Amino acid sequence: MRLGGIDIPSDVHLTGHSDGDAVAHAVTDAVLGAAAAGDIGEMFSDRDPAHRGRDSLEMLRRAVERVRAMGWRVANADVSVVAERPRIVDHRDAMRGKLAGALGLDVERVSVKGKTNEGMGWVGRGEGLACIAVVTLARG
Repeated sequence: MRLGGIDIPSDVHLTGHSDGDAVAHAVTDAVLGAAAAGDIGEMFSDRDPAHRGRDSLEMLRRAVERVRAMGWRVANADVSVVAERPRIVDHRDAMRGKLAGALGLDVERVSVKGKTNEGMGWVGRGEGLACIAVVTLARG
């Protein structure tokens, strides 16, 4: 499973048109949303075969370039991963490093947290995971 730019050994996997990195996708949407600059589906349509298997961190880097061209810079990022497995704490620092590199930030400005859904709902049953990301932008 690829999350936050790293490969995590797992018996479950995410599917997607790109490499399926739900963490990178959530952060990409947060970057674009903070600047009212569209969303990941607009920039990287799943109808375009050129995006099949695309590296999600590269998509994030391109979103950062888009908002920079609008006069913004990423100030910090925070992402929560809600999943029963894998345990995010075991991979948090590696994810922070990969995301920081793609965002052009020091790692101290990137937070990654893992939460469980306490066995409730589709996340609790292990049918998927959810990612919630917030990005702060600053002028310049």
